[in-house]
Amino acid sequence: MARTISVGELRQNPTSALDEVLGGATVVVLRHNRAIADLVPHLPPPGIGGTDLMARLRPLPVDDAWLDDLAAARAADDRDLWA
Repeated sequence: MARTISVGELRQNPTSALDEVLGGATVVVLRHNRAIADLVPHLPPPGIGGTDLMARLRPLPVDDAWLDDLAAARAADDRDLWA
């Protein structure tokens, strides 16, 4: 169950509430006994970053014919940049 604190309590001691959230808890902020905000642990964006992706792709075998086709397509004068 989430702990509730008033806006005044949050204003007086934000570090305490944020430490709880850092520990995985949810803190509900109340104003005049009405919930106005939830403080929840931050979730990283889904997926992987570019550096991790490249590290995973680097050991995969590369088809030389595909690389030649790719180079030819990039060199073509009439290539469609939006396709």
